[in-house]
Amino acid sequence: MIKVTAAEVNKLRKATGAGMMDCKKALVEAEGDFDKAIDVLRKKGQKVAAKRADRDSSEGAAVAKVNSENTMGVAIVLGCETDFVGKNENFLALANEFAEIALHCASKEAFLEADFDGMTVAEKLTEQTGVIGEKLDIKAFEKLEASFVGSYVHINKIAALVGLSSVVENEAVLAKDLSMQVASMGATTLSYKDFDLDYVASETEARIAVIEKDNIELGRLGKALKNVPQYVSMAQLTPEVLANAKADVKAQLKSEGKPEQIWDKILPGKMERFISDNTTLDKEQCLLDQDFIKDDNSTVAKYVASYGAVEVIGFKRVTLG
Repeated sequence: MIKVTAAEVNKLRKATGAGMMDCKKALVEAEGDFDKAIDVLRKKGQKVAAKRADRDSSEGAAVAKVNSENTMGVAIVLGCETDFVGKNENFLALANEFAEIALHCASKEAFLEADFDGMTVAEKLTEQTGVIGEKLDIKAFEKLEASFVGSYVHINKIAALVGLSSVVENEAVLAKDLSMQVASMGATTLSYKDFDLDYVASETEARIAVIEKDNIELGRLGKALKNVPQYVSMAQLTPEVLANAKADVKAQLKSEGKPEQIWDKILPGKMERFISDNTTLDKEQCLLDQDFIKDDNSTVAKYVASYGAVEVIGFKRVTLG
């Protein structure tokens, strides 16, 4: 049997990340040929990958990277099977290496075919499946380009990107705050203006049904009932709807005996409450219409406006699971 030196084993270990005994066995099988030994380990990875193909890679790491010019960003999720592996320093380092490569790729397909030290990313995933002993795969790949791109990663579980229309003073702070908002609140679109009206109509019906069902139970328990809204999105609050709501508020104030000369002081607050009660869909799903996480008294749109002539042109979010 051919003898291999500790230096040769260590060199192969550094190149592949495989354990010392696996590297030694591979070198022996390859009769000392370094490239053949790598191929031996790769084939081992293919065998392990085939055995674990049906496993669920629901753990892992979410990573975001932005280029040095802050004009392009990528967010990926490297999946594995267990939280133990997902928190491993070598696994996290691998995820970050993948993200650096992903920055230069236009799509997930191109990324998987990209070079990783003489092999493709897909082959590296297979190789590392053999090394780690768990199924590894790219669970998510999102890319964003803009005049300025910021990012935020939450404990390696959620990664977010936000693109701004222009560079302004303290744009890095703005972009990071917005990325934190995306990561935390999980918006699905920029504004209520992006909603399909049929979708809004179906959500209205579903949400009202849920509240009415809850009220039956609350009534049975003798507790205060929830307010049942007429609408769920600003997309439904036409000038006519708002005018009618304003008239209803005035009628209520009159019935309560409030002096007409103080109505103008009361109306803004009442209308603000009406809009808030009837835009729950927007606050959940629309980034610009959400309450700002750093200031409950402000919306994201108002926060962005405080930076002057800049707009949010897009965002991306990836998460485990």
